[in-house]
Amino acid sequence: MTYIEKLAAIRQQMKQNGVSAYIIPSADPHISEYLPSRYKCIRFVTGFTGSVSTVVITQDFAGLWADARYFEQAEEQLEGSGFELVKLKVQNNPEYINWLTEVLPVGSTVAFDEQLVSVVLGELLEQQLAFKQVEFKNQDYLSAIWENRPELPKNPAFLIDEQYIGQSVADKLTAVRKVMKQNHANCHLISSLDDMAWLFNMRGSDVSYNPVVLSFALITTEKATIYIDKNKLTDADLSVLADNGVEVLAYEAVGDGLTNIPSESTILIDPKRTCFGLYKLIPASVQKVLNTNPSTSLKSIKNDVEIKNTRLAMVKDGVAITQFLKWVKDNVGKIAITEISAAAQLREFRAAQDGFVGESFNTIAAYKAHGALPHYGATEQSDVTIKAEGLFLVDSGGQYRYGTTDITRVIPMGNNTEEESIDYTLVLKAMIEGCKTRFPKGTCGYQIDAITRRPMWDYALNYGHGTGHGVGYFLNVHEGPQVFNATATAVPIELGMITSIEPGIYRPGKHGIRIENLVLTVKDEVNQFIEFYAFEALTLAPIDTTLVKKELLEQAHIDWLNNYHALVYDQLSPFLSEEEKVFLAEMTVML
Repeated sequence: MTYIEKLAAIRQQMKQNGVSAYIIPSADPHISEYLPSRYKCIRFVTGFTGSVSTVVITQDFAGLWADARYFEQAEEQLEGSGFELVKLKVQNNPEYINWLTEVLPVGSTVAFDEQLVSVVLGELLEQQLAFKQVEFKNQDYLSAIWENRPELPKNPAFLIDEQYIGQSVADKLTAVRKVMKQNHANCHLISSLDDMAWLFNMRGSDVSYNPVVLSFALITTEKATIYIDKNKLTDADLSVLADNGVEVLAYEAVGDGLTNIPSESTILIDPKRTCFGLYKLIPASVQKVLNTNPSTSLKSIKNDVEIKNTRLAMVKDGVAITQFLKWVKDNVGKIAITEISAAAQLREFRAAQDGFVGESFNTIAAYKAHGALPHYGATEQSDVTIKAEGLFLVDSGGQYRYGTTDITRVIPMGNNTEEESIDYTLVLKAMIEGCKTRFPKGTCGYQIDAITRRPMWDYALNYGHGTGHGVGYFLNVHEGPQVFNATATAVPIELGMITSIEPGIYRPGKHGIRIENLVLTVKDEVNQFIEFYAFEALTLAPIDTTLVKKELLEQAHIDWLNNYHALVYDQLSPFLSEEEKVFLAEMTVML
């Protein structure tokens, strides 16, 4: 079926059911960011491949709501599909609800699959459309038209030994139950896959790039139950879980577990990470406490073992990045290099490193104008040859058994313009500004975001995405609860958190520049005023300085860069060949 035909088939089902609007979120029953193939619904319906969007279909309009990261990509991919791009004004804001309040007649019916809508979104829809007396239906209009829809993955899972984790499952359950008690709850449902993986020291490959396993958990004060395909785990792993007080039941049995919760119970649920369908199975007599999963905050603060191992992963990753940068510079114009082949070569360099499991996300290898698309993904149709001119942006990451990496570097290929040099310098200045920041305990992400942007604001420049996101430990490359963006999220930046700092400048049709390091929050100074924190640079890879306009930098930025490059050379050079050492020495020369 063509996209036009799929849209017509959905509208036909809507008409039969008397449905005025059908909502398709980018989600699965675990409210994940990255989805198993079975739940890539928006891609199936529209052809749009971005990771975050929402589709709303009525009889006379079909729209895809997406933020600035995807504007150009969406307009290109939606062409001829029957769907129109609706540009979000505020990232992650469900602005389509306001649109529905304007266009829906009183008494309309709105449908969506309750397995793909979070509790908070489901309740928001009900609240904001109440004045229109809207009726809601739980409908899946895709399965009937999705021929050979992918099944749920059957990939094996495994438990990680405590020596690589630093904390047993039993100890983590104790920590979670402590927070449950603080919330006056004697029961807790976990749906989010990264929380499941962290809590039970379990990893897998059910979702591309994220080493997670499709599963749920129901935790009480006395026992913990995992709902998972038992065939995914070995008898030895099942025995380890049993020794830690964990029962294992079938994946599909989670519904029975919820409906049979005793009426006198109080259950703790994360409304942003739990689907509406499961939530509605909980008996009305059970008191519900809506709050963030305890594991979300617990896993964001890395323990000493995780920090030590992450530093090791950064060295491995830095070696691969250095080899890649040298390969690009040595071979451009001599052999055919395209965006796709460059990304494949980078993966080969990473794969040669001990402990490499896979990439942490789809590599963004974006040459010239493609760099202006923050989430660009090269396809056979869009793939271009890298030449000895312009800018080549590469945003990539690796999953290692002892850490997760995420790094962006821009490679000046030659014959660069004055505008490119200024933009490059200002992005670098902003990245350094964020990395070198000293801040008082209690500082939140939106404050770091503003500090990082200031050097660019001085030139009336800005970017449409957040400055940074939390990063997991051999887990999701995007992890909460901390985030560096303009949203006034009241989550303090804690010691042990790993977060990205990645400002950028994007000029459509010309170039994109983003430079990204991961940083660890560490102690800085305690004085008569308050305790201060700082960031330790975890990412270890050279930053090209050939375009840097030194006069645009302050001495503090120059000092930071020189000290950083000295660290990079010291940490990486023992693992490089003599020829690679010479290259790294040239890349890290004092500015």
